[in-house]
Amino acid sequence: MPVDPYILLLLGTVGLAALVPARGTAASVTSGASTAAIAFLFFLYGARLSTREALEGLRHWRLHVTVLACTFVIFPLLGLAARGLVPVFLTHNLYTGLLFLTLVPSTIQSSIAFTSIARGNVPAAICAGSFSSLVGIVITPLLAAALLGDSGGGFSADSLVQIVLQLLVPFLAGQALRRCGVRRGRAMGVPPGVKLWGSVEQFGGGRREGGFVTRHKKVLGLVDRGSILLVVYTAFSEGMVRGIWHQVSPLRLGGLLVVEAAMLAVMLALTWYGGRALGFGREDRIAIQFAGSKKSLASGLPMASVLFGAQASLAVLPLMLFHQMQLMVCAVIAKRRAHDADSPAVGPEPAAASRTAVRTGTRSG
Repeated sequence: MPVDPYILLLLGTVGLAALVPARGTAASVTSGASTAAIAFLFFLYGARLSTREALEGLRHWRLHVTVLACTFVIFPLLGLAARGLVPVFLTHNLYTGLLFLTLVPSTIQSSIAFTSIARGNVPAAICAGSFSSLVGIVITPLLAAALLGDSGGGFSADSLVQIVLQLLVPFLAGQALRRCGVRRGRAMGVPPGVKLWGSVEQFGGGRREGGFVTRHKKVLGLVDRGSILLVVYTAFSEGMVRGIWHQVSPLRLGGLLVVEAAMLAVMLALTWYGGRALGFGREDRIAIQFAGSKKSLASGLPMASVLFGAQASLAVLPLMLFHQMQLMVCAVIAKRRAHDADSPAVGPEPAAASRTAVRTGTRSG
């Protein structure tokens, strides 16, 4: 099974924080840098995310409502049900992190990749992931306030101000910059159907890369991931200094893995067979399964740092473990779905089900 190299970097960062945690002045510097990194991350999310594509995807609204229900209703219900496992399987702090994991929006990149491998509805996966990220900017903090209460470090007016300043304002600024780029392109006479930001534009027979984000995609990708590593280092350093990690034993971690495996299995089965019960075709069910059963590490880590403060190190641990687990399991499922598509036993979908695979009006590349 594949191991995400970035997970290895994250684990290495955790090890560095355990061996050499930031203290004193260094802790103040890393905390300030982490705050700036979180704001920049959400600025990049806003600049990259196509609101137009997400809204166009509403033509296939049944699919997107299904994915949103899985992400922000069924997942949190499973998290609340896991409360009965405290303290036998989970400590209170680990359960808080597990519950937070269930509130995080879905992924975009890996959902698209696995849907493509499995030969599912890629445009629907693009729109579902984008729409989930847009909604998650607002609904994840609200759900955290409602369900976590004082476990999130005390959700107060100050917490709300932090969320607005560190998450929402940078995200909206990125969206505004993206729209400015679109308007500028229109003023230059670029046709409305041509993508202008984060994509390759075509002018006659030539090709240009549109926008700052696209021209510096590799560099910004490194900055993106490096910022998350900084957030993880800061959170785990603070946890080490405060002695939080002494509260976790290998037995408790094993119990957490068992609970997460069961939760992932339930969501994978529910999204697949539930999609069939709702009358979706095979391609749509693949998109629903991969978008509705996964959680975003890139969005969850910065949010946890804002919401949990000193407790963030334990809060993000369940998310980090679940992220690697979902990649490994979904990679196997995607290959199996692709094999099933090649099998002669798998015929075309019935006409009624096939009609659910409505085009979303977006392009995958």
